Amino acid sequence: MTKIPTPLALAILLLCACGGGTGQANRPDTLTRRQRDSAIGASRLPGAQGVRGALQAQDSAAARNRRLDSIAREPQ
Repeated sequence: MTKIPTPLALAILLLCACGGGTGQANRPDTLTRRQRDSAIGASRLPGAQGVRGALQAQDSAAARNRRLDSIAREPQ
């Protein structure tokens, strides 16, 4: 059995420990939750119709809130 010199063994160990850091867990998510939900709603996956309905309800509520906010801001 051959012996690996200690400095070479330490260098190999250090390189393995550093790693590339390119794993899935290290990457930030680039899509917003709304974008992900829109992509799922546009697909033919099971439950996509429910996601589309939830997005429509969210849009409707947001539009209603904008209308109510504009009424509350009008001068009296």
